[in-house]
Amino acid sequence: MNAHAATAQSAAPAAAPAVLVVNNIEVIYDHVILVLKGVSLAVPEGGIVALLGANGAGKSTTLKAISNLLRAERGDVTKGSIEFRGTRVDSLTPNALVKLGVCQVMEGRHCFQHLTVEENLLAGAFTRTGRGEVAAALDKVYTYFPRLKVRRASLAGYTSGGEQQMTAIGRALMAAPTMILLDEPSMGLAPQIVEEIFEIVRDLNARERVSFLLAEQNTTVALRYANYGYILENGRVVMDGDATALGANEDVKEFYLGLASGERKSFRDVKHYRRRKRWLA
Repeated sequence: MNAHAATAQSAAPAAAPAVLVVNNIEVIYDHVILVLKGVSLAVPEGGIVALLGANGAGKSTTLKAISNLLRAERGDVTKGSIEFRGTRVDSLTPNALVKLGVCQVMEGRHCFQHLTVEENLLAGAFTRTGRGEVAAALDKVYTYFPRLKVRRASLAGYTSGGEQQMTAIGRALMAAPTMILLDEPSMGLAPQIVEEIFEIVRDLNARERVSFLLAEQNTTVALRYANYGYILENGRVVMDGDATALGANEDVKEFYLGLASGERKSFRDVKHYRRRKRWLA
C-alpha cells in the first residue's frame, strides 16, 4: 500500500480495516475539465461512510470513478489509484466490479420503467447461478422491502419515487454485494420515506454486513446514520471525521446544516473564501 493509501486508511475508524481505499485521485472530463483534485477516502469493513457536499462538489463523480462508469461520460481517472480489499481495481470494467461485490445505485434510481418491479430486481441477478439461488435472493429482497412484494407485478414506471428507490437498492442486492455505492438516496423523496430508506440501509449494514459509501446532500440525515463522513467542496475533501463529531462541528452546522449558534442563517451571507480558509488552515 502506498503513502496515499496509508493516509486514506488512517482517516477511517480504526476498529475495522478498510475495504475500499481511494488514493489521491484526479478526474478529468473531455481531457480538459478537472473535476476531482486529489480525493482520498477510505471505507471500513462493515461501515457506513457519508460523502457530503453541495450540488457539483464532486460526490457523484467520486462514486463513478470507483465503479468505473466515468468513460461513458467522457471522464477519466488521470492520477491516483482505487483499491478494493487490497487490490487495485482502477482498470476493471463495471461488470467485473459487480462480480467482486461492488454495486452502485445511481442518482435518480434509473429503474427500467417498462419492466415490472420484479423484472427490475431479476435484472440485477446476473451474477447468480441457478434458479434456487435467484429465488432465495429475491425472497431476501422482499424481506427487507415488503412493499416491493406487494408491487412486484406493477410496472416500475408507475410506482412512487420511494418504491423506485427501493427497487434500485433491491436490484443491487440481487448481485450479492459486499459494498454498495449509494448516490443521493434521499433525492426527491418525502422525509418519512427518506427515513425508511435509511433505516433499511442500517439494517442491511448490521445484518448482512454490507458496507456503504453514500453520497448525500441531506447532511442531517446522512450523519445520523453514518459512522464516518467526508465533506467535498470543489472536488477536494475539505473536512472528514467521525459522523457525530462532524454533526457537532460549528462550521458544518453553519455551512451545511444552515445553523449558526442555534439559529438559521442564509447561505448568501457566507463568504466562500472564509470557510475555505478556516477549514484548510
